Amino acid sequence: MASVPSLASTVDQRIADALSAALPEAGTADVLLRRSDRADFQANGILALAKKLKGNPRDLAAQVAGALSAPGVIADVEVSGPGFLNVTVADRAIVETLAARLADERLGVAPARDAGTTVIDYAQPNVAKEMHVGHLRSAVIGAAVVEILEFMGEKVVRRHHIGDWGTQFGMLVQYLIEHPHELDRGAEHSPENGASGASTAGGPGGDAGEAAMSNLNRLYKASRTLFDSDEEFKARARDRVVALQAGDPETLALWQRFVDESKVYFYSVFGKLDMEIHDEDIVGESGYNHMLTETCRLLEESGVAVRSEGALCVFFDDVKGPDGKQVPLIVQKSNGGFGYAASDLSAVRDRVGNLGATTLLYVVDVRQSLHFRMVFETARRAGWLGDDVRTVQLAFGTVLGKDGKPFKTREGETVRLEDLLDEAVERATAVVREKAEKAGLGEREIEENGRYVGIGAVKYADLSTSAVRDYKFDLDQMVSLSGDTSVYLQYAYARIQSILRRAEGSAAPVPHPEVALAPAERALGLHADRFGETLAEVAENYEPHKLAAYLYQLASLFTAFYDQCPVLKADTPEQVENRLFLCAITARTLEKGLALLGIRAPERL
Repeated sequence: MASVPSLASTVDQRIADALSAALPEAGTADVLLRRSDRADFQANGILALAKKLKGNPRDLAAQVAGALSAPGVIADVEVSGPGFLNVTVADRAIVETLAARLADERLGVAPARDAGTTVIDYAQPNVAKEMHVGHLRSAVIGAAVVEILEFMGEKVVRRHHIGDWGTQFGMLVQYLIEHPHELDRGAEHSPENGASGASTAGGPGGDAGEAAMSNLNRLYKASRTLFDSDEEFKARARDRVVALQAGDPETLALWQRFVDESKVYFYSVFGKLDMEIHDEDIVGESGYNHMLTETCRLLEESGVAVRSEGALCVFFDDVKGPDGKQVPLIVQKSNGGFGYAASDLSAVRDRVGNLGATTLLYVVDVRQSLHFRMVFETARRAGWLGDDVRTVQLAFGTVLGKDGKPFKTREGETVRLEDLLDEAVERATAVVREKAEKAGLGEREIEENGRYVGIGAVKYADLSTSAVRDYKFDLDQMVSLSGDTSVYLQYAYARIQSILRRAEGSAAPVPHPEVALAPAERALGLHADRFGETLAEVAENYEPHKLAAYLYQLASLFTAFYDQCPVLKADTPEQVENRLFLCAITARTLEKGLALLGIRAPERL
């Protein structure tokens, strides 16, 4: 593994050296290098420096340009405007830098030096409930951020804070105790019979998941009907909640069956999403049950929380309701029950104290922003979050239908996530099938690629939008071969693989630094070199949409290169090999970038 400095960092250092040599009185100054449409780079720092030195910026810029010596790296430098330096890098430098990247398994991308431990809370389905379109964004965004952070050297601990505790489980457990034969009807789908473990593309199939959720739905509806119609059963169900919270063995055993049955379903859905979910990462509300009483005691003893009308509350000066009164964070209800805040605060204690988190990252709906702001502030007041721990809510917006309203079925119900994914795969498979004969695909490869394209389309549509923004779910657009879609990127990758296959036996991807580059080659090469700096920015600010934008531009630049620069029919053997080399680095970058977003790149489409 070798870190390869980007052309931007190399040029920046060379200008900084020239500035120190020409203007030693300036001390350490930022050259303010940026991309430019007038040259490859533009350095703007001399303008600000001129004010400090009380000199003419153009004259100072000319002195720096005269001191700039970078043979083989900088081809041309000119002073422009009020003292800017326009820099054009040498073709040789582009090819040599990309060659070093292609030779490295990480494409020359260095891990972050100050990496810490991030505990990320994402993909939070609820036990005994179907996953719907609202669960999509947390899962997809969270999974992409995990991949990117790990690639950049961060230690990442996954946490899926599933909804597996509360009053509804008293109702469900009591129903099963009184109707034990209902339990056996779903036993064959239990994780104890072989469906447990990590969810992957090859994990538990949809049939098992459908059967598990069908069983859970049946039990929930039956118990709910009885709960609403029979006051005596309702009383017994409420007593059962107390038994669950108290750790009654029989109650816990039956509750665990609900959790296990739900996991079969979860793994089925996450398998369709081509995501890995591991048992050890699933720590739901119940995982912090043993900490709740102590959390409340510590808050009350420290004075961070106070009793108000019997409830344990934390108040904030800047959080007020319409009536002007303070709206508290309720940690414990007046009846002794615990709210979401109690488990979230206990999770903070566990993640910092036991897991050693330096960053707590929550991928949750933007509508929960106030809740998490109050939770974080409470934890800081209590001393559970020090200045060395960063807290981030990666808030996301809503999935909308084509009409711009929250995505619903025609009947007004929330769309089932499985139905949405199945339709995406069906649409994508039809697109793949149209091109199958030309690509020489068999039926098995058509179906496999249809899954990759369909699921990739769903993920990319989500990830190419800034997380905090709402976005419209339009399958017709998502599986389009043109425009900013994952299909466009996947076809660009497949086209490159086709070119490389056709070249086998006659030419190979070999860099030739001595060969002059056409404008389209330069543009493609310069952009490919930005992969590492793009990833660093994406990881720092948790912005996978910027990686999607980078990859789309890379594919677009490759399309322009392909249209303007014949590859296999180039003028000389050296130019053929050099263009094949540019194809190869582009393919590697596309494949890796898509993989970090959780999207597969088929070799043939």
